[in-house]
Amino acid sequence: MKDILSLKLYTRVARLGSFSAAARECGLSQSQVSRIIADLETDLGARLLTRTTRAVVLTEAGAEFLARLDSILIALEDAEHSVRDGGELRGMLRMSMPASVAIREVIPRLTPFLELHPELRLQVLLGDRPQDLVKDAVDVAIRLGRLVDSSATATLITQIQRVIIASRDYVDRYGTPERPEDLTRHRIVGGPASVVPSGWKFERAGEEVVVDLEAHFSTNENEGAVAAAVGGIGITSTTEWACRRELADGSLVRLLADWTTDDVPVHAYFPMGRATRAAGRAVVEHLMADLRREARPSMRRIHKR
Repeated sequence: MKDILSLKLYTRVARLGSFSAAARECGLSQSQVSRIIADLETDLGARLLTRTTRAVVLTEAGAEFLARLDSILIALEDAEHSVRDGGELRGMLRMSMPASVAIREVIPRLTPFLELHPELRLQVLLGDRPQDLVKDAVDVAIRLGRLVDSSATATLITQIQRVIIASRDYVDRYGTPERPEDLTRHRIVGGPASVVPSGWKFERAGEEVVVDLEAHFSTNENEGAVAAAVGGIGITSTTEWACRRELADGSLVRLLADWTTDDVPVHAYFPMGRATRAAGRAVVEHLMADLRREARPSMRRIHKR
């Protein structure tokens, strides 16, 4: 077990590029981590890391060792899981996703999954900005929008409807846009979900309209864009997930509802590809099953209407 633990610790030091960061993450002292890695290098008879005052850098041997380690450690974990009574999952599972998606949709759905696997520890990293999934040891990343890398290992979880929204107060003051082109005369709130390089697309009865809009107010967090719309700053485009609560309580109203907008795909990314840990695959299967059970009429799923 000491050997397995030292191998896992090595992967974190190598990815973080820091003994102290790995020590904090694992609840050890920096000296303990340094000694464990030194013992590992002695056992292997090879220098894995080059230590300097500013950074910890992989040697050629260290990079080769790291490339082979992940799949081996995951295979060991899956083997243990396969013989465990009841198939209970253990260890640490790291997920990454936008804050709005996590708070509004994903985290509330995880209780049954975590009750089924009480020995599993789940860490959710929040943020709308891209991150280094490998460095952060992320097992599963939930992402909205089109796949940036078509070669990435990913699973389509669902598709959610894009909506155009504003507060009732804003509409009362500035009027309701009747056609997509009318949006050019309104104040626009920009956020991660509303940034579409090709413009906002609308379709109705065979007619397609694309509108290029400049934001009067913008934010790098989707929750900020929704809050701005609730506050009456302007009109924004976002997903139905991001504003379901506000539409239900009347804080926001939907605009141009008779026009069809593109659905937003929701993917689960697996940075480790085929070697993804069993817990990562299991949590995605749980989310997909929960969404199928919910099957809200207002939300279009994987098969479009």
